[in-house]
Amino acid sequence: MIERLCIIGVGLIGGSLARALRDARACREVVGAGRNEVNLQTAVELGVIDRYETDLAQAVSGADMVVVCVPLGAMEGVFRAIKGELADEVVLTDVGSAKGSVIEAAQRAFGSVPGFFVPGHPIAGTEQSGVEASFPGLYNDRRVILTPLPDTSARATERVRDMWEAAGARVVSMNPVHHDAVLAATSHLPHLLAYSLVDTLARLDDNDEVFEYAAGGFRDFTRIASSDPVMWRDVCLANGDAIVLMVEHYINDLQVLSEAIRNRDGQQLLDVFAAAKAARDRFIDKSSG
Repeated sequence: MIERLCIIGVGLIGGSLARALRDARACREVVGAGRNEVNLQTAVELGVIDRYETDLAQAVSGADMVVVCVPLGAMEGVFRAIKGELADEVVLTDVGSAKGSVIEAAQRAFGSVPGFFVPGHPIAGTEQSGVEASFPGLYNDRRVILTPLPDTSARATERVRDMWEAAGARVVSMNPVHHDAVLAATSHLPHLLAYSLVDTLARLDDNDEVFEYAAGGFRDFTRIASSDPVMWRDVCLANGDAIVLMVEHYINDLQVLSEAIRNRDGQQLLDVFAAAKAARDRFIDKSSG
């Protein structure tokens, strides 16, 4: 049981976690923290949190679990603001999607990565943002990746694992470098492609007609381009090396398709499309089984 949960950054991710833990009766009190007092007041009115503080030092006072749910570029500032204000038995975790940068931010802020800090990343979300978009079922049967370091407390890791499982998630552990490489391919690159495609089409002379005749496939593919631009700017900067490798790999593969079309090489196109369909079908079968 979490006695006092402090959520720093009460939006879709933090708000949904608070709602899920409330529904599971896994915490006694939820304190929200952030700079936007209107958003925090909304969170109280919606029953997502019990109370809020705009001063981070006061927000974490007495909390036995602190979850940092801010954009990657704001992580270090949050860590510095709460340094020296945390309770003796506190467990600290985060939800950032690039673990290397978060670990480096913690090291700079605290001097060394504290043993009570458990880096984490829930593989869940929607294209919506803000506490109004939060809902308790966001993490049901979704994966949460923890990337504890060699000096991370086993007790702290267990408590974070218990928290996410109470929220309905399936928890796995992973090396932070491997995490960033995997997420660059499966999450960061797709978001980059969606943003880029919409931006390319929006800059066409006849863009109104292009969007007017966009069908379901376009909407499905570009849905994530409605995600928070600030968050995804920070992700791209934080995990830049891994993302650039994937972008360059994708550009090379796209060039192969372009050449096949130019050369009217139907067999090459069929081979690529068939292999892609088979790979996706295997993934869908495995994930739904």
